[in-house]
Amino acid sequence: MAPRDADASLPDVAQVLAPILARVPRAQQPLLLALAERLAAVRYRGWAAQPELRAQRADLLACAEREERIAESVESLFPDAAAAQAEIRERNPDLEQINRDLFAARPLRDQLAIQARGEHLGATTWRSFAREGDERRRERFEACACLEEESAAVLEGILRGGTALAAGPTAKPGLDSSI
Repeated sequence: MAPRDADASLPDVAQVLAPILARVPRAQQPLLLALAERLAAVRYRGWAAQPELRAQRADLLACAEREERIAESVESLFPDAAAAQAEIRERNPDLEQINRDLFAARPLRDQLAIQARGEHLGATTWRSFAREGDERRRERFEACACLEEESAAVLEGILRGGTALAAGPTAKPGLDSSI
């Protein structure tokens, strides 16, 4: 069984994100997801600093860079992305707390598994947006989906080989950072 399906006790990322997405008009949802990508980049950098992930540091930092590339790519599709994102944050002040709660007080292995699930969900979501857009958006969102899958593969590789992660301590991967 794939790591993303291995533990039914982990939160269902789609169930957590669905109500948040529902609060934002469909046309602005990519900007909301770009904010989530930036939060993921912060998490990846925090994990890269964990001693038990020292051997995977470069891979995790590459994942953080992919998250930033996704966010920048999506934001560039919107004429005033920063203002729209500020409005999204203002209307949804609980976004960062929901993000923190998803990962809080969980062992590092669980955090990585949740993120891997999130990367797969992200790929599916970007492909959904790709089906709705013009050619430029389709290409951009499809590229985002591929970047998500690359990061999922990294996490799943870590989880498959991670003896240092077996029931390890709860990590705090920089989840306190603001967007």
